Amino acid sequence: MKNILLAILLYCASNALFAQKSPRTERAIIKISINCDHCKMCETCGKLFQSELYKIKGLRRFDLNESDKTLTVYYNTKKLDIETIRTAVSKLGYDADDVKAVTQGYQKLDGCCKKQA
Repeated sequence: MKNILLAILLYCASNALFAQKSPRTERAIIKISINCDHCKMCETCGKLFQSELYKIKGLRRFDLNESDKTLTVYYNTKKLDIETIRTAVSKLGYDADDVKAVTQGYQKLDGCCKKQA
């Protein structure tokens, strides 16, 4: 009787372990072309990141690091891919890894956020 109960217990435990799904949320770090040290708090740029990036379905959260010039994103891999996020960042006027900034987006940035010649 003990052997039967032990076998049932092992069977249930193994099913529970193998039934677990792969995580849906992935973390990625995108190198971006921020040219000032206050974009996160900037009246236009900071709000632009907040308003535009959170419109992307599947983006859970992000963290902008001006000193490292990176954007860490957490997103649902079932709804979104990293290229879509890079494209959205480029439309805001910033380079995102190998995706160049869209000219119209770059022209809308404040002067302090543009690359100084």
